[in-house]
Amino acid sequence: MSTAKKDYKKITTKSLVDMKANGEKIAMLTAYDFTMAKILDHAGIDVLLVGDSASNVIAGHETTLPITLNDMIYHASAVVRACERALIVVDMPFGSYQSDAKEALRSAIRIMKESGGHAVKLEGGKEIKDSIKLILKAGIPVMGHLGLTPQSIYKFGTYTVRAKEEQEAEKLLADAKLLENLGCFAIVLEKVPAKLAQQVAESLTIPIIGIGAGGGVDGQVLVTHDMLGMTHEFSPRFLRRYLHLYDDMSNAFIKYIEDVKSEDFPNENEQY
Repeated sequence: MSTAKKDYKKITTKSLVDMKANGEKIAMLTAYDFTMAKILDHAGIDVLLVGDSASNVIAGHETTLPITLNDMIYHASAVVRACERALIVVDMPFGSYQSDAKEALRSAIRIMKESGGHAVKLEGGKEIKDSIKLILKAGIPVMGHLGLTPQSIYKFGTYTVRAKEEQEAEKLLADAKLLENLGCFAIVLEKVPAKLAQQVAESLTIPIIGIGAGGGVDGQVLVTHDMLGMTHEFSPRFLRRYLHLYDDMSNAFIKYIEDVKSEDFPNENEQY
């Protein structure tokens, strides 16, 4: 079992590389607002991902595609204001980096300048290498993302496990090595076989953070709303619910409504 090797007062990209080298697992969760980010940071989370999953859990879209660069900057700014310790990584949304490398650089610069985030995350491998190279050249840290890449959902047609076939597995490993060689400081692997994910983690010196990628990687990430049980329709195998807030919050709201209707709230001690 891995145990903490060092008390990091501030997590940086170098901290994550050191944690991998020291055998300390990296804990990462999503955040989209000030209040949740403040709780997560105080709890000691290592990395907060301002994910384009805000498109789903905050805005109610079916996919991550509709969220805009302005939206991501808004959410990231709120998270940055809440945090003192965590490394804050901001997803670059669909359409902000795929068209050409200069557009990618402009988008990344806007995120860093306007939100105060510490790094950006891009989905893809060889096909976006020019964008990654230009962003890195500007001094902006980049986290990669391989395996199931939700921004390509209409290409895949399904959210099923990726890289089960040998050809796709070989491409994923090659892309991971390419991202490391380009200068990415870490990679998220989403919904890939555990054996392949472990092979990637053991082949690279940068941290591999998994979501549905087994325990042989260097860290884990989940969507905070999912692990707290605020969402209840989504139940993939990799998700562990640490609370069941959907039911708890629903019951609290029902009780509040009852108390207002019955004139039990506010009582004499709850008024001036």
